[in-house]
Amino acid sequence: MRLNQITLPCTDETFHACLDFWQRFGLRLIVHTHDSYARFECPEGDGGAPATLSLHVESQAASGPGVSVYFEVDDVAAEAERLARAGITLDAPPVKQSWLWTEAWLHDPAGNRVCVYHAGEARRFPPWRKV
Repeated sequence: MRLNQITLPCTDETFHACLDFWQRFGLRLIVHTHDSYARFECPEGDGGAPATLSLHVESQAASGPGVSVYFEVDDVAAEAERLARAGITLDAPPVKQSWLWTEAWLHDPAGNRVCVYHAGEARRFPPWRKV
């Protein structure tokens, strides 16, 4: 089993800003047939087809903490600099967490939480795990 698709909610008011945001983020627009749905492709796959992320217009924005989407990169600081050059503002600079991940958080124009992180082996095999 492979997770290969995430759909994020947005509203009519945030749809075009989200289209622009996710392209500046580094995703490639592959489907945009009308202004209530768009699909993007991630730049890298793990030997298979790349994962995709979609936008779908909903009648109202999600409430509460909503969706959190994680993108793993090799160098969080370098990615944070690239995002800043693309006009994307982080909520805070990258932080090395006690669970061994380096994380930088931001929000898309619809309010969905986005984490750019590096965990390496700690993502699946943290030293404190019990299986």
